Amino acid sequence: MSDLAIKIENLSKQYRLGQVGTGTMSHDLNRWWHQIRGKENPYLKIGESNDRSVKGNSEYVWALRDINLEVKKGEILGIIGKNGAGKSTLLKILSKVTSPSIGSIKTKGRLASLLEVGTGFHPEMTGRENIYMNGTIMGMNKLEITNKLEEIVDFAGVSRYLDTPVKRYSSGMTVRLGFAIAANLEPEILVVDEVLAVGDAEFQKKAIGKMQEVSKGGGRTVLFVTHNMASVKALCSSAVVLQNGLLDYIGSTNAAVENYLKKSTEAITLSKVWKTDKPGNEHIQINEFHIKPSLGNTVTIESGLDFMFSFNNNIEDINLAIGIHLFNYEDVIVFESSIFVSQENDSKNGTYTVKGKLLPYILNAGVYRIRIIFIQNQRYSLYKNENIIQFEIEDTFFDRGKNYNTVPGICRPNLNWTFKINS
Repeated sequence: MSDLAIKIENLSKQYRLGQVGTGTMSHDLNRWWHQIRGKENPYLKIGESNDRSVKGNSEYVWALRDINLEVKKGEILGIIGKNGAGKSTLLKILSKVTSPSIGSIKTKGRLASLLEVGTGFHPEMTGRENIYMNGTIMGMNKLEITNKLEEIVDFAGVSRYLDTPVKRYSSGMTVRLGFAIAANLEPEILVVDEVLAVGDAEFQKKAIGKMQEVSKGGGRTVLFVTHNMASVKALCSSAVVLQNGLLDYIGSTNAAVENYLKKSTEAITLSKVWKTDKPGNEHIQINEFHIKPSLGNTVTIESGLDFMFSFNNNIEDINLAIGIHLFNYEDVIVFESSIFVSQENDSKNGTYTVKGKLLPYILNAGVYRIRIIFIQNQRYSLYKNENIIQFEIEDTFFDRGKNYNTVPGICRPNLNWTFKINS
């Protein structure tokens, strides 16, 4: 472990589903009987993977299974995966909030963790008192904490509320203070779960800068869990992908993000038609949504796009507008386009067909999704669908095919460069 900060070997965590404390006495007796006979826990031989979308047959589930991982000192490791993949369970085991069912974790140095809003805070104690309490738990003496107090308060931006009970803090203030404590009390290992999303843009920028500072400048290790792929790419030197409690991928950040996004995307298609169970509500129902190339037979960066969709409006004499939002595979919004159905007169109820066009050489190759919003009086949302259709633009330029990760950027303009040699 000379150059390692964390070493995880054969780590597994099993949970029993159902109501806690119901019908477990026989299981406890069975475990005890096996233990005094020197035998393995019988319930570790059963259980299913943690796929929350599939109904299982076992009352035991593996939140984590056979995790082996080494994290070097000074490394910023991103941990990504869907909800329920086991990310938070792994961090809770690292932080000793819970213990593993099988396997071991070895850490070198003090570990500070920020798992959830308010974790580690006593709501009746003031911000100042919580700073001293958390520092003491980390093994620091009062003088060391006092020397860091001003820096923590300044970073968190809560000086006015320092002597106010934490229970009166907003969630954003609580996160700011929690992160400031965890990052500024100089732990060798900093564990940060999906809590930065609670903070505002200014705080997120400061927090990411601080994590880079403690890693590169102080040589400390950071484990960072988030669903924001742009933050992972900007911050992490490497990343792992968890899927259904299993370690699915370990590698460079870009490769890990691409691996995760390709597996987490829904069906990629250029055409959807709904005969029954139409997306919508009592006001709006969507009948179909189609995307096709303006030129040629394949959607590429050169082809341009034709959009067409149909919907039913069930409200008479309505001032109706539609918002189309395009997101790329990193969930970054590319553009927003508005369709004013009622430009002069209120719209009648009935079926509408909408068409649009995107010129060639605007979008880069990649996977995209469309969010559609129907709005009344340019103010009230009648219906919103976050992923009405998901499609892919291929890269035929230089015969790249579908390998869209080779050229960075959202836009892919053709600037028609010219050159000449001056003799």
